[in-house]
Amino acid sequence: MARFTLPRDLYHGSGSLAELKNLKGKRAIVVVGGGSMKRFGFLDKSVDYLKEAGMEVRLFENVEPDPSVETVMKGAAAMREFQPDWIVAMGGGSPIDAAKAMWVFYEYPDTTFEEIIQPFSFPTLRQKAKFVAIPSTSGTATEVTAFSVITDYAKGIKYPLADFNITPDVAIVDSDLAQTMPAKLTAHTGMDALTHAIEAYVSTLHCDYTDPLALKAIDMVFRYLKASYDGDKKARESMHNAQCLAGMAFSNALLGIVHSMAHKTGAAYKNGHIVHGCANAMYLTKVIKFNAKNPEAAERYAEIAKFVGLTGGTTAELVDALCKKIDDYNVQLNIPKCIKDYENGMVPEDEFLEKLPKVAELAIGDACTGSNPRIPTQEEMEKLLKCCYYGTEVDF
Repeated sequence: MARFTLPRDLYHGSGSLAELKNLKGKRAIVVVGGGSMKRFGFLDKSVDYLKEAGMEVRLFENVEPDPSVETVMKGAAAMREFQPDWIVAMGGGSPIDAAKAMWVFYEYPDTTFEEIIQPFSFPTLRQKAKFVAIPSTSGTATEVTAFSVITDYAKGIKYPLADFNITPDVAIVDSDLAQTMPAKLTAHTGMDALTHAIEAYVSTLHCDYTDPLALKAIDMVFRYLKASYDGDKKARESMHNAQCLAGMAFSNALLGIVHSMAHKTGAAYKNGHIVHGCANAMYLTKVIKFNAKNPEAAERYAEIAKFVGLTGGTTAELVDALCKKIDDYNVQLNIPKCIKDYENGMVPEDEFLEKLPKVAELAIGDACTGSNPRIPTQEEMEKLLKCCYYGTEVDF
């Protein structure tokens, strides 16, 4: 038996933010990030709609990129004081992910962060509040997923939290919010969406319900991401929908080691974070080559290649064609080839090599590894990470 879970309601298209005025409740807390939603007027609109619905509204602002355990606990404390019956999270993946984790500690104050690290171990939610997610970026799809990524900065580890309990009740996928993204963010979030869809399609937990969503999302990303990056408004709208379809797929099929590696390299180095979507983009073809040693995975990659119109006489040629298309896309989107080139050498070689065994160990233990079609050994994960650092070919 398998499970397929999505939000109870999903509103999409330009102007769908107005659906907030139809919520039924007494109090709503709005969780937002660093200011773009306020700057572009979407936060004020949301508050006005909620007040029109007859609710008292409170804000929890300034959730940082890669939200911390400390921010989650502060937000949960604010919720316990205010006692909302709706949690409304809006912005990029970070405030929505943070609000999902806050939700747990609002309803269960005695739960510890360590208790929810184990996938699918959350207590039953909706005892006090329901959840609305409103994305402003076109990549994470956290508005439709059972996932939240929270960083423990003291340990330098990103934890992907997973439980169907934190799938939002309502998702509002309003493309107007995505029109404000800068080009670099558009590229990174778009490649995150592509990685979600590809990993979902080759996941060991893929099924008849997730496959069509993943393939459609892949096709749409290849059709619309470059134009979206260049500022085309219709393409932005299409990408906002594409990333949501990818989220529906991976929330139910789960992911693979591209994400395991991105999670564990993201916060590992002292000079700064490797942005999640950019990490996925750099690692994706390396992992495809690694996974393609598994015949079933190779066939799945070949199916993707054929679905998006690529040609090849053999499975191997189709896999190579898919990798070339992704690599060419990265060039068009100004994404670096490897970690060594990221942000002008932000991760020094000596630090990378020193931390390599531990990062590899943590990546293998990441929640996303279990559904990857080929489980790497410690030695293989270290070799794979080296290929991602230096930009060398994967032949093992």
